Amino acid sequence: MSEQSVNTSRTALVTGGTGGLGSAVTAHLLDRGWRVVVPWLVEDELTRVAEHPNLVLVQADLSEQSAVDKTVNLAASDDSAPLFGLANLVGGFTAGHRVHEEPVEVLDALLNLNVRTAYTMTQAALPHLIRGGGGSVICMSAAATRRPFAGAASYIASKAAVVSLVETLALEYIDDHIRVNALLPFVIDTPGNRAAMADSSRKGWAKPDKVARLIDFLLSDAGAAVTGGSIPVTDVD
Repeated sequence: MSEQSVNTSRTALVTGGTGGLGSAVTAHLLDRGWRVVVPWLVEDELTRVAEHPNLVLVQADLSEQSAVDKTVNLAASDDSAPLFGLANLVGGFTAGHRVHEEPVEVLDALLNLNVRTAYTMTQAALPHLIRGGGGSVICMSAAATRRPFAGAASYIASKAAVVSLVETLALEYIDDHIRVNALLPFVIDTPGNRAAMADSSRKGWAKPDKVARLIDFLLSDAGAAVTGGSIPVTDVD
């Protein structure tokens, strides 16, 4: 990448930072000079991120509170680059059944993956952000919360809960100079989504590198005026 580094003294914690979107976010933030901490679960994920002196990888199952605490404490462990940004990119999707046809366990699983992980990671990071004088948190919701479609009630409900969480966090922590925003992508143009929707025209699919630039903006001081937002993410090209 060719962009000049600008954030030489801050840490960003990126959950899902080895995924189809997350790997692009990780690479972009590293290029911009951030110290980036990325938890990973399966070793194959590591092939998606290149070695970098400012990249800190930690094996962690974020469904376990001990792993959440370990990851956040590692992100906050460098006094020369205090934790300032948290990008909650972990999430999951399932669809295809109407409510009466779908086991409630699907809802439980999506609430855990899409809401609980963002909640527990943010909860653990907040004391560090407060002590540091502020910061920025980003969570992933979905455009479907504004334009729902049939067969995805569990997924849409979990992503709508993310929006409510973000709006409440933004209100609760504004006096601590902590900004909290949600991104509402239509579809992100990742290899996984291409494989799952091979017949799609991919019109409006957001490119991961463009989403990465948006996340960098919201984490940086350039996005200081934005909090409590539910920001649509699509592509007009």
